[in-house]
Amino acid sequence: MDDSFSSTPTPSAPQLRFGKIDDLASRVAAAIDGCRNRLFSQQHEDGYWCGELEADTTLESDYILLHTLLGTGDPARYQKCANYILLHQNEDGGWPIYNDGPSNISAAVKAYFSLKLAGYKPDHPVLERARHKILELGGVTKVNTFTKIYLCFLGQYDYDAVPAIPPEIVLFPNWFWFNIYEISSWSRAILVPLSIVYAKKPFKKIPEEMHINELFVGGRDKSRMRLEWSEKVVSWRNFFLVLDRLVHWFEAVHIRPLRSIALKKAEKWMLERFEMSDGLGAIYPAMLNAIIALRCLGYSLDDPQMIRALDEFEKLGIEEGDTFRMQPCKSPVWDTAYALFALGEAGVPPDDPRMVKAADWTLQKQVRNPGDWAVNNKKGKPAGWYFEFNNEFYPDVDDSAMVAIGLSKVEHPNGRYQRESVQRAIDWIFSMQCKNGGWASFDKDNDRMVFQHIPFADHNAMLDPPTVDITGRILEMLATYGYDKNHRAVKKALKFIREEQEPDGSWFGRWGVNYVYGTALVLRGLEAIGIDHHEPYVQQAAEWIRMVQNPDGGWGETCGSYDDPNTKGIGPSTPSQTAWAVMGLLAANDTRSESVARGVAYLLKTQKKDGSWDEAWYTGTGFPRVFYLMYHLYREYFPLIALTTYNKVMAEKN
Repeated sequence: MDDSFSSTPTPSAPQLRFGKIDDLASRVAAAIDGCRNRLFSQQHEDGYWCGELEADTTLESDYILLHTLLGTGDPARYQKCANYILLHQNEDGGWPIYNDGPSNISAAVKAYFSLKLAGYKPDHPVLERARHKILELGGVTKVNTFTKIYLCFLGQYDYDAVPAIPPEIVLFPNWFWFNIYEISSWSRAILVPLSIVYAKKPFKKIPEEMHINELFVGGRDKSRMRLEWSEKVVSWRNFFLVLDRLVHWFEAVHIRPLRSIALKKAEKWMLERFEMSDGLGAIYPAMLNAIIALRCLGYSLDDPQMIRALDEFEKLGIEEGDTFRMQPCKSPVWDTAYALFALGEAGVPPDDPRMVKAADWTLQKQVRNPGDWAVNNKKGKPAGWYFEFNNEFYPDVDDSAMVAIGLSKVEHPNGRYQRESVQRAIDWIFSMQCKNGGWASFDKDNDRMVFQHIPFADHNAMLDPPTVDITGRILEMLATYGYDKNHRAVKKALKFIREEQEPDGSWFGRWGVNYVYGTALVLRGLEAIGIDHHEPYVQQAAEWIRMVQNPDGGWGETCGSYDDPNTKGIGPSTPSQTAWAVMGLLAANDTRSESVARGVAYLLKTQKKDGSWDEAWYTGTGFPRVFYLMYHLYREYFPLIALTTYNKVMAEKN
C-alpha cells in the first residue's frame, strides 16, 4: 500500500483519495478478484459452502463428560480435547466464552472438571491456577443451571439443589399460559430431552480423585447449592422458585401421577424430531441431551436410534494434529446463501455453472413439511430454509430471507421452479411477522418475557422475540423482489425499527456482535426499501458508525457489549465488522467521507495474498451474554460484499 492509505487520519485524506480514484479502483478490483477466487476455491463439489463454526471450550468439556457418563471414552481423544481446552486458558487461570474475554465461571468449572476426567491431577499447575480463579469467582454454586445438571450426572452436584425440569411440561396444552411452544425453539429442543434426564436422574460413580469438592466455597453444603431468593419478596423470580421447591417436594415423596405418560410423550416428541434432521434440532446441546435421554430411557448403545444420534453428534468434531474440537452445529445453507449473494454482487454471471450448482443444492433444501413454528402460525404454509444440512422441523426466517437474496443472483435453468420456491418462502415469511411488526428467527410472537424468570432459564435464551437485524434483512429481501415501503407489512416493520432505535442512533444486533451488526443491517434494509437517506434517524445511525471507527480505519466490537452497552462499538478492528460498518455507511449514502475511505483502506491493507483475511475475534452470537460464535467465512464474504458495494457506488458517482 502507498502512503495515501495510511491508517492514520489526515485532513487531506478525502481529497487525496479522490485524487487517485483510478489507482484506488484498480486496487479495489484486485482485492475483489482475489476474494472471489478464494471463495470459489472453498466451494464443495456438491455446490454448497460450509465454513467452520467455532465456539468456546464448553463443547470439548461436555464431550469428555458425555463419553465418561456413557462409558465410551477414548483416552487419546480425551487428551486431544484437553490440549484444545488448555490452548484457551486465560492468564488468570479461568476460561472465557469468547477470545480475550473475561473468565467465565461455568466455562472454567467445566474445563477444570473435564481436565480431571482426562487424568490431570489437582496439583497440576494448570488446575492450581484454575482452582484459584474459580474460587475467586464464587465457586461451583455460581455456574448456570445446565452445568449444574451435567455435574449431577457424575455425582458432583445434588439433583435436589438444581432447578426442576419435570417432563410433565410436555403435557401442558398449546392453549395453556405456559407450554413448550411458548419458549424458543432451541430451548424446547434442549429442555425436552433434559426433562427426561431430570426425571431419570442418571448417576455414574467416578474415582474420588476426579471429584471437584475443592471448588465449593465453604464446602459442599446443599443449602448453599440452591438458587438464591430475590430480595424483592413479591417477584416473578420468587414465584417460580416457590413452584420449583413444590416440584422438588413432589419428587421427594413420589407424587408423580402423570410421570409415565409425560415420559412417553417426551420420548415420542424427541424421536419425531430425529427424522429429517441431523440430530435433535441439529444443534450441539440438544443432540447431547438427546443421547443421554435415550440411555436413560433404556436404549442400548447398539440401538439404531442411539447409533444414529451418536454418529450425528460425532460429525461435529474436528480432529487436527494433537487437538480435537467440536462445532455447535454446521452452517451450509447460511454460508451458501451469503456466498451466492457476495459472488453475484462481485460480478459473477448469474448463469455461471458454479452459481447454478449452488442454487440447485439450496433449492433442494427448502422445507415442505410443517414444523414447530406451525403451532403458533396456523396460516403459514411450509416453505422456509433452515441453517444446517438437515433440520426440517426448524426452518428460520433469517436463513429464508438470506437464501431468497442469494438466489436473486442466480438464473436457474428451471426459472419457474426457482421463482415459485422463492415466492412460497416470501409468503411464509409474511405469515411469520410478529404483532409488533418485527420478525424473530424461528417462531412468531414468542415474547412472553415473564418466562425469563423461570429458574432453569439462566441460559438467557428462553425466548425468541423479534429483532431489528432480522427485520432489516427482510426489508432488503422484500425490496429485491419488488416490494416497497407502502406495503402493509413493510409499514409495520418500519414502525418497529423506529421504536427499537437506541438514543445514540444505533440498533442492537441479536445475531451478530453487536450494535455495528444491527445498525448496518437496518441501514441496508431502509435503503433497499426506499427510505430517504436524509431522514434524521438514518443520518444519526450513520454518524454513530463514524463515531466508533478505530484509529486504524477499521471497526470492531467485542462480545462484552452485550454485558455492558457502554462498550458498544468498541473493540479491535475485524474484517467482518469493518465490512458491516462500510456497508452501513454506504447504505446511508455516505460516499465521500473519510470514514468510508479509511474503512476500505483497512480492508485492502489487511487482505492476505490468497484473497482472504485473518480474524481472531468472535463476531457471531448464539445466546447474548452466554454463547458466542466465530463464523470462519464471515471474514471472507462480508469484506467482498463491502468492497463490491463500494466499487459500484463510486462508479456511479464518477
